[in-house]
Amino acid sequence: MRPSRLLGTAFLQFALATPLATSVATAALAQAPAGTPHNVVLFIADGLRSRMVDDTTAPTMAAIARDGVNLRNGHSLFPTFTTANASGMATGHQLGDTGDFSNTIYAGFPVPGAGGTSTPFLENDVVLGDVDEHFGGNYLDEATILKLARDKGYSTASVGKVGPVLIFDPTERSGEKTIIVDDATGTPKGIPLSGDLTQRLQAASLPVAAPTRGANGAAGNMSTPGTLVANVEQQDYFAAVTAKVVLPLFKERNKPFVVVFWSRDPDGSQHNQGDSLNTLVPGINGPTSLAAIKNADNDLARIRQALSDLGLLDTTDIITTADHGFSTISKESQSSSTVKQKFADTQEGRLPLGFVALDIAHALNMPLMDPDDGYKTIADGTHTKAGNGLIGGDKDKPKVVVAANGGSDLVYIPDGDKALAKQVIDYLLTQDYVSGLFVDSKLGKFPGTLTLDDIALEGSAVTPHPAIAVNFRSFDTVCGEPVRCTVEVADTVLQQGQGMHGSFSRGDTWNFMAMQGPDFKSKFVDPAPASNADLGRTIARVMQLDVHDNGKLLGRVLSEALPDGTVPQVASRVVTSEPAANGLVTVVDVQTVGAVRYFDAAGFPGRTVGLSATALPSATQ
Repeated sequence: MRPSRLLGTAFLQFALATPLATSVATAALAQAPAGTPHNVVLFIADGLRSRMVDDTTAPTMAAIARDGVNLRNGHSLFPTFTTANASGMATGHQLGDTGDFSNTIYAGFPVPGAGGTSTPFLENDVVLGDVDEHFGGNYLDEATILKLARDKGYSTASVGKVGPVLIFDPTERSGEKTIIVDDATGTPKGIPLSGDLTQRLQAASLPVAAPTRGANGAAGNMSTPGTLVANVEQQDYFAAVTAKVVLPLFKERNKPFVVVFWSRDPDGSQHNQGDSLNTLVPGINGPTSLAAIKNADNDLARIRQALSDLGLLDTTDIITTADHGFSTISKESQSSSTVKQKFADTQEGRLPLGFVALDIAHALNMPLMDPDDGYKTIADGTHTKAGNGLIGGDKDKPKVVVAANGGSDLVYIPDGDKALAKQVIDYLLTQDYVSGLFVDSKLGKFPGTLTLDDIALEGSAVTPHPAIAVNFRSFDTVCGEPVRCTVEVADTVLQQGQGMHGSFSRGDTWNFMAMQGPDFKSKFVDPAPASNADLGRTIARVMQLDVHDNGKLLGRVLSEALPDGTVPQVASRVVTSEPAANGLVTVVDVQTVGAVRYFDAAGFPGRTVGLSATALPSATQ
């Protein structure tokens, strides 16, 4: 479990696999066929690493990539979290526009549905409604593909994991226009079902309330392993709802449809897996994680078979992606003030939940309050309930806010105090768990850091902008392929050896992406970079949706995957900060297609998996 200075150039050449001519003409804007659009099924296998898909682990997805379009140069949006990437897929915009900067954000107001906290966790239908209401009725400030589709009279549904499912149509909460079925369905916290859908569920002998995760939801603790089973029962229900109720209903309507299916596996099982308690091997490569990948693949196979049985397969585009990759958790540090303290739920000498908030409060000599536990002040030897923290002693006017998320954290400075920002940055640059800092350009330039604008996090978002995005250190366990065995420091209640994401390592940014259907080429390996934001633009193109954008941080239509499209010209570059006093520099490896940027990896050289320390080879080699 030694840190490994990554293979930089060699790794990136491997990732791109086959040659791409350096003088390719700019891609033609291939048009979708005229006439009535085809249907779209967007299947998201949450947390699926690109290099984990083959004919053994995930045969259905492997076949789609082989027989359709293999988007082998895929990219999750950073921070590599679920709701953030859902917002990118749903709108076709990068995160500086959607304002969904991570699963947990600083909202700037007490969110009723989240118990009054100002740092809500967004994977909750009630919370999303509260945040929408506060920010002008739509916190994304962009129309989503499901809203645009239903505005054209198409049928729309979103099924699966609570939170991201609703993000595809967050303003439609009646259940009458878009079908929403998620973990909260059948409870007061869920989006209601229409009378027609309720009757159809009953006719199919399916309950109107979604089952829980059962044993799969058991995360364990520092002495008890987590789950050893995949999320089969809950996802079997969602797949049955899709195959037996939603798709037959949409066939009856005889008009184009868009269905989103968000599979919690492998993410949920990889987070909670009990195969590797307190050890880095096998980490997220044990039997529970592999079973979770197969579980997701089985659900996709079931949906695909239902399309075939209904005579819809030949007129339906299937797009499959992952919101992000995944890594094994490390809770190790030699520099944090917290590792010298004892916490009841943390192994001695390891990082506790909320270590960033604790460390910054300690460094500033300011009190720390817990927004998720009645804003009480945190005593020595304890941490905040969810890792989030308000620093400065005033819950209504905090000096610093930390939103804890996992493989990266967000730091907010609500009053824009530049001197305070410098103090926080100077402290974080001394911490061995940090690998790269990105700072709001309004606060100024700081040696050792890049700006949020350098990574597409400064845009038209209406939610509060973070002051600093803190990326955590990653390394690999030397298994032969770093992206298969990436380890990252994580600010989480989970234990060393379990699973997490959110970092700027290539292990977290390299997500599986593929597509197959009447609007796409067959047996085409796309060497150009693609991102989750591109999927929103591409679906809008093939469905002939009328898009009107507020922000300018757009994805692109993957025109090279369309029948008459050509591979676009791809460039690459390395953006490097000025060195900090201790010599640290923040580096980001970027590929570009026109004005659209794709971020491979970022951080301090030697502390981020997949990061080059020198100039990147051309992405077209």
